[in-house]
Amino acid sequence: MPTPLRYFVALACAALLSLLGCSRGSKNALTVAGSTSVEPFAELLAEHYMAIHPGSEISVQGGGSSAGIRACQNRICAIGMSSRELHDAETSLVEIPIALDAIALIVNARNPVRKLTLVQARDVFAGRIRNWQELGGPDQRITPITREEGSGTRASFDEKVMVAGMPRGRDGKAEPAALAPDALVQNSNGSVREIVASDPAAISYISSGLVDERVAAVVLDGVAPTETAIRSGKYPVVRRFLFLTNGEATGAAREFINYVLSDSGQKALAEEGLTRVR
Repeated sequence: MPTPLRYFVALACAALLSLLGCSRGSKNALTVAGSTSVEPFAELLAEHYMAIHPGSEISVQGGGSSAGIRACQNRICAIGMSSRELHDAETSLVEIPIALDAIALIVNARNPVRKLTLVQARDVFAGRIRNWQELGGPDQRITPITREEGSGTRASFDEKVMVAGMPRGRDGKAEPAALAPDALVQNSNGSVREIVASDPAAISYISSGLVDERVAAVVLDGVAPTETAIRSGKYPVVRRFLFLTNGEATGAAREFINYVLSDSGQKALAEEGLTRVR
């Protein structure tokens, strides 16, 4: 793991550790930490849960998938959140899929370009396509925006988009294309969406559940990120949203997870644009 990523995860875990001290007030208090993609949905679920369970305390913190995984491994939080699959060294954790999500490629609502192939998307973020005119849009330099190292959203994007059309090695795997050196790096879905909403030349990617009227989701390889396409696997960039525990969940963590997987919890996630797993 590169030194910058180790440093980022260490800082995020240190921040989560300090926050944990604020949530030890009762036996029903728990901290949920990690992916900034999962974070807003977990916050919503926590609000619903606390409203129907007076006295319960749930603190939801971001930090990114890698930080959440590390925090869960170190028992800094009761529940970790990840928007990427676990690596081999992380598989001792218990995975609880809570929803399916598409990573939507987004452009400004005023941008007329609404369809791309995976290879075109790769070339935009690799800096091989630099002007919207090359894609049927205006004569304007493209502003690619990506996520930080350690982000589960970026990891999933690299695995699904940046490897498109790349040569495969003897192991059958392809290395992602290198990111354009002038790509802007942001540390949350929210900041990415704000920049794309305000910059007609920008392009980036976020959870499909966070797409609003200020940005437009691009059709990839002829498929839009609809619930049907996500569930069937036809949309090419689908991932699982995961809750993680270090061992089988008990107590307040188990009760909250049960709520998230209940019909009420799954309905709440579906109403926010995610795809149910139950």
